Amino acid sequence: MTMNSGKGITQVLRLLFGIFMIVVYLGMAYLMAVNFFEWDNTPVWRTLRWAMAAVFAAYGCYRFYRQITGIDYYRTREELENDGIDTTAEPTEKNSNQ
Repeated sequence: MTMNSGKGITQVLRLLFGIFMIVVYLGMAYLMAVNFFEWDNTPVWRTLRWAMAAVFAAYGCYRFYRQITGIDYYRTREELENDGIDTTAEPTEKNSNQ
């Protein structure tokens, strides 16, 4: 695999990091669900543990969805311009009283 620019390397690193983070989130959900950290088994801690497991699992699934569909919130200026989005416009103030 030959890469002529840093863009290819960046895409590969994003792919690897994305997969790594999916494994981390789903792994934490599993660890919370099986009480790996041996927290007290009182109803409050059990509820908190399961809630955290659900949040980790939901976010891990969301990251997986974004990884599969190619949704990327951190696009470069060049990619935005290729999509026809004007990147030279200055932001406007919404509340200018002057």
